[in-house]
Amino acid sequence: MSVRLRRFCTWVLALGLLFGSTSLFAVERELIGAGATFPQPLYSKMFDAYFQQNKIKVNYQGIGSGGGINQLTKKTVDFGGTDAFMTAKELQAAGAAVLHIPTCLGAVVVIYNLPGNPKLNLTQDIVADIFLGKINKWSDPRIAAANPKAKLPGLPISVVHRADGSGTTYIFSEYLSKVSNEWKEKIGTGKSLNWPAGQIGQKGNPGVAGYVRQTPGAVGYVELLYALQNKMAFGKIRNKAGVFIEPTRTSVSAAADVKIPDDTNVSLTDTDAKDGYPISSLTWLIFYKEQSYGGRSKAKAESLAKLLHWMVTDGQKFAEPLQYSPLSKQAVLKSLKVIKSMTYGGVPLLK
Repeated sequence: MSVRLRRFCTWVLALGLLFGSTSLFAVERELIGAGATFPQPLYSKMFDAYFQQNKIKVNYQGIGSGGGINQLTKKTVDFGGTDAFMTAKELQAAGAAVLHIPTCLGAVVVIYNLPGNPKLNLTQDIVADIFLGKINKWSDPRIAAANPKAKLPGLPISVVHRADGSGTTYIFSEYLSKVSNEWKEKIGTGKSLNWPAGQIGQKGNPGVAGYVRQTPGAVGYVELLYALQNKMAFGKIRNKAGVFIEPTRTSVSAAADVKIPDDTNVSLTDTDAKDGYPISSLTWLIFYKEQSYGGRSKAKAESLAKLLHWMVTDGQKFAEPLQYSPLSKQAVLKSLKVIKSMTYGGVPLLK
C-alpha cells in the first residue's frame, strides 16, 4: 500500500470515528417522551428552557395518557406522561418497577359555545346529566334554575369528548363517578369510555377545544389552559361544600391540600376543601426505576434523572404563568425521594 493510500485510509477511519462519536454524543443528549396533552403546554416551555440551560434536547409528543403508558411499556420512549396513575394491570404489563412523579396541578373545565358565552353555574347533577345525554337543550329548567340571570338559548347540546386514551377523561370521569351514582354504574372511570350514542369524539385537548369553539351549542371538557388560550367560556362547578368555584391556580391548590403518599398516588377530585375546585388533579411523569434496560447507557439514564430533578425544583417557576399550579413543598419532597430511588445496575443515579 502506498504512503498516499495509507494516509487516505487513516483519514477516512478518523473521519468515521469522529462522526460516529458525534452521532453517539447527539443521541446521549436527547431524551424522548410522550403522553398526556393536559400538561403539554407547560412541558413545552420547560423543555425549551432546559435545552437553553443544559443543551439537552427533550422531544415530547402529546398523544394522550394511554399512549404515553403504552409507549413506555414498549420502551420506545425514555419517559411517559399521564394524568392517571397507572393501574395494577398496567404496572404488571410494564414488566419492571415503574415510578411516578407529579409535575404540576391543573384543572379540567367544562367548556361550551353559547351566544355571548355567559359564565354559567353548573351543579354536579347538571354536569353528569349533560354528559349522560339526559339534558339535551341549553334552556333546560335545571340549567335555568342555577343561572336565573343568564339568557339561555333553546340550542340543542352537542357533547364532545376525547376519542383517544386520555388522562383528562380519567380525571373528568373519576369526578363524575364520585358525584353521580348513575354515571358510576353506566359509564364508570377510565381513560377510554363507552360514551352514550350520538356524542362526538375528538383527539387531544386541542381537538376537543377546537370542535367546541367552532360549533354553537357544543360542550366538552379540557384542561384550563386550552380554554384560556382559545378564549372560551367555561363553567363554575359547585363543589362538595355547595360553593360554585371558579377554576384558578388558587382553587386548584386548595384542592391539593391533602397528604401525599410515598408513591404519590392521590386523587384530588370532589375535594372536601370549601374553596377547592372539584375537578382538579396532579399530572405525572412515569419512567422505569432500573434504567439499565434495552442497551441504555448510564449517561442517558443520568440525563433523565437530572431532567426530572430540575422539573420538580427550578422548573416549577414556569407553572403559574401558564395557569398551572406548582407543586407543594410536600409534593416536591416526595418527588425528589422517588427520583433518588432511580438506579443503573442497582446503583443510585443521584445522591
